[in-house]
Amino acid sequence: MAKTQANYEVMYIIDATKSEEDIKALVERFKVLIEENGTLNELEEIGKRRLAYLINDMPEGYYVLAKFTSPPSFPTELKRVFGITDGILRSLITVIEE
Repeated sequence: MAKTQANYEVMYIIDATKSEEDIKALVERFKVLIEENGTLNELEEIGKRRLAYLINDMPEGYYVLAKFTSPPSFPTELKRVFGITDGILRSLITVIEE
């Protein structure tokens, strides 16, 4: 039988050269998107960290970690939105096994 809900974790990195207001707006945008399509269990703004390697010639990024429960179709849409959003350097969505 197909699962109707699954647990996920997403880590995304925002361009650290953005203003504080822009960063807050992006975090809020993705928080609302997750809440509209599932249940947000945890949101942790890790903050500015040095990147392991340069991304778009940038040495730092603003890290955000979110844990959520949603239907299995939502992470594909979330990945698509991360890909087309200006200011998102990288994102990684993983399934949390129960």
